[in-house]
Amino acid sequence: MARVAGADIPNHKRIEVALRYVNGIGPTRAKRIVEQVGLEGNPRVKDLTEDELNRIREAVDKADYLVEGDLRREISQNIRRLIEIGSYRGSRHRRGLPSRGQRTRTNARSRRGVKKTVAGRKKVAAKK
Repeated sequence: MARVAGADIPNHKRIEVALRYVNGIGPTRAKRIVEQVGLEGNPRVKDLTEDELNRIREAVDKADYLVEGDLRREISQNIRRLIEIGSYRGSRHRRGLPSRGQRTRTNARSRRGVKKTVAGRKKVAAKK
């Protein structure tokens, strides 16, 4: 596996798809990096020469956007700031609930975790 910006990218995938394994690089940025480096035909990572890999690493490193560790650090600092100032979004992050207005009466299982049953609580039978 080749390493770009501190992340392993898979050898068997095409370079535009493999670059997306780097946190902070999506489809558009990956395509722009490949064009900037001058690769033609969207080759697989295993077919690239060491020189081409080095040019890709340099293009990602000298770019003006955040990737991997710097991006993760900035996102966590933003969340920490929201929590410290006591905003509504910060309180939702602190409680581990959705912070963008989604409903929580049903769904939101991935954010709230596994359903926990409460003892002594039963569903009310339908009245006649």
